[in-house]
Amino acid sequence: MTGRLAGRRIVITGAGSGIGRAAAQVFAREGAKLALLDRDEAAARATAAETGGVVVQVDVSDAADVEEALKRAVDDMGGMDGLLNSAGILSSKSFGAIEPEHWRKVIDVNLTGTFLVCQAALPYLREAPNAAIVNIASGQALLPSLTGSAYAASKAGVMMFTKCLAMELAPGIRANAICPGATATPMTDHEIPPEDTVRRQKLADAYAMKRLCVPEDIANGILYLMSNEASAVTGIALAVDNGRTYH
Repeated sequence: MTGRLAGRRIVITGAGSGIGRAAAQVFAREGAKLALLDRDEAAARATAAETGGVVVQVDVSDAADVEEALKRAVDDMGGMDGLLNSAGILSSKSFGAIEPEHWRKVIDVNLTGTFLVCQAALPYLREAPNAAIVNIASGQALLPSLTGSAYAASKAGVMMFTKCLAMELAPGIRANAICPGATATPMTDHEIPPEDTVRRQKLADAYAMKRLCVPEDIANGILYLMSNEASAVTGIALAVDNGRTYH
């Protein structure tokens, strides 16, 4: 531990699993005080057992729920210096198979949810020096796959929304996006089970490093963007993807 986040109060959505959980672990080791938000309260409590922090159940697609959750988080921490939007859902349906209801759900959670949490957090972040927002987009926002148009569209929206935030909120608040490649998380495991080694290797072979990311890979990139070491960095989409989107 180097104390890179010492004294900083950070809200994490999607803190119960995957990238959000890995980020909470890294942030806690670096001295941050945490608010762990997730739709699955039990999962968030499991993260809290490892990292400390207040647990708040929230549906990020519900504006009233988000407002109340942010208020509870900030009241507990005594303020807010950073926000990580990691809550999201995956969709690999091909365009012809997407029902309107499925499209709306993906957009509601991934894009509208990010918007709602950022908007609810804004008054608190404006009160903090060196405030930072990091939103989880995706490598699919930079280079889509053959299927998954709803997911790619939602994450491309997150990426551009983050760039707009960077313009509007500067100089007081920095806003950056992380674009992960395929990462070994429960969400990915649901789409391609770990025992399906053939499909997982085929996916990995599309990457220069010939492997999937692990959540800690992404968390380390988030740590940089959340820390004061990135004080001159805003409006970027940082690809942490084992070299998929460059080739």
